Amino acid sequence: MSVMEKVRQTTAKPTTAREPRVTDEHGRRIRVWELALRYLLLLAVLALTVGPFLWQLSTSLKGPTEDIFSSPPKFLPSDPTLHNYKRVADTIPVWDYALNSLKVATANVVTNCVGAALAGYALARLRYRGRRVATLVFILAMLVPVEGIIIAQFTTMRELGLNNTLVGVVLPGSISALNVLLMRNAFLNLPYEIEEAAYVDGANVWQRFLRIALPSVKGTVAVVAIFAFMGAWDDFLWPLIVLSDPSKFTLTIGLNYLHGTFAGDERLVAAGTIIAVAPLIALFACLQRYFFRGVGEGAVKG
Repeated sequence: MSVMEKVRQTTAKPTTAREPRVTDEHGRRIRVWELALRYLLLLAVLALTVGPFLWQLSTSLKGPTEDIFSSPPKFLPSDPTLHNYKRVADTIPVWDYALNSLKVATANVVTNCVGAALAGYALARLRYRGRRVATLVFILAMLVPVEGIIIAQFTTMRELGLNNTLVGVVLPGSISALNVLLMRNAFLNLPYEIEEAAYVDGANVWQRFLRIALPSVKGTVAVVAIFAFMGAWDDFLWPLIVLSDPSKFTLTIGLNYLHGTFAGDERLVAAGTIIAVAPLIALFACLQRYFFRGVGEGAVKG
């Protein structure tokens, strides 16, 4: 070993392991108190959003002898039971109402996915006179409150003979302006060179739409499906106005009658609420991977 190497070894300072640094998306270091504050805010938002649902679930599982208004409140039921769900089914035809809601929601999903995809592709890719005006019309349609046009919708359904039918419930929400704009932005974010190559190879508009554009925006289609299903499943005002036959009631109307009849029995109301919310949770759990991918696909493009 040379003399210079010995000098370097003796003069070199011992290296110490660097503590891991927590940084944000811009590479700036985050202090400990800032990180703790962020997590506290996240926990507060989680408690505000998920807390009421968990409390309703706990209430629906409590037996008739258990006090649900105890102080301090008791979150976990001491003797969980599904008897309240059976009572809901015995009190109102909840499964018939749920089937009607499923029919309406499924039809709404199909019409919105197909119609919004076609309209969004036409606004994003086709060249024709009045395209900007058509886009502006869809934007302005989002600004019109539903309550302002609901009388006109009811009059239209009556003139068409669709009052007191599930078709009359589906038709006004068959294509949402928001969904059309989501699909338009998703198609705008696709590289146009891919479709140009297909056009050179002889593909027509329908082939480019079905084989190239539509498979590339599956995430946004999932977002549209979730929004359409939730909007149709949770809708209360329009089905209440257009439907008069109890056999055609949707689940939201049926549960409203349950609440009015058994307003003092919170266990029964909580069980009906969980029945109404469970399909939405199952749908989102199945499509959450496509949902978060579709949020990026449908981002607003300047």
